[in-house]
Amino acid sequence: MKSVTTKPVKPKKPRAKPVDREGQEQAALMQEIELRYPEVFELIYHVPNGGHRVKAVAVKLKAQGVKAGIPDLVLPMARGGYFGLYIEFKATVDPAPVSPSQQACIRRLNGQGYLAIVCQGHFDAMEQLRAYLLLPRTEVAA
Repeated sequence: MKSVTTKPVKPKKPRAKPVDREGQEQAALMQEIELRYPEVFELIYHVPNGGHRVKAVAVKLKAQGVKAGIPDLVLPMARGGYFGLYIEFKATVDPAPVSPSQQACIRRLNGQGYLAIVCQGHFDAMEQLRAYLLLPRTEVAA
């Protein structure tokens, strides 16, 4: 009977899970909005377009209307002559670049009478939101 020689198996080094800094900061922003501006918190929402998905799910979502480049947060409160506010949220640390599809979408939204902006981090987004809320309400003529 022959003996089988096996090579020792090297243990794989565990990979550190990537940290979703953008998601963490955006969650902190939403908590602050909930505390400071409950009326805004009731209306503002996140558009979950990003992230990695199984191909079948991505195809299904695209068929349902998910589009690349749509900003992360939407506030349907009309202020300062704008119909609403769109925020493309980027992390403070190691922010992802604004993609060409995001830039194009921001241009289209601004062209339609919305204020669409890019904010880098929780504090920048909070300052931009405060400034937007200080604008006079946009009145709709009847």
